[in-house]
Amino acid sequence: MKNVCLTFYTYAFHKHHTMVVHEWLLEFAKKHNMPGGAAFKSIAGFGHRGIMHEEHFFELASNVPIEIKFIMSENEANHLLELIHKENLDLFYTISEVTSGRTA
Repeated sequence: MKNVCLTFYTYAFHKHHTMVVHEWLLEFAKKHNMPGGAAFKSIAGFGHRGIMHEEHFFELASNVPIEIKFIMSENEANHLLELIHKENLDLFYTISEVTSGRTA
């Protein structure tokens, strides 16, 4: 089945409405009946400002990059983006065409 992968990029400590963005985004998508999503923690990365964010052995928490992915129809992706735009949340995202399916 042809779908899209909608991926958002943020940082572990980035907040929206008192919640970290990746948790807020997953809850928001679930509340709006999106088909599912997952957040992935990076060990290092930098964004458009060129600031390096990485985990260090002695730190309990680091402001590392977080990637939140949704596999959905193009219409669902566009609808989710419209809803997020209304929330006034500034996030970088990508949309890629994917083929998806289930094994059973």
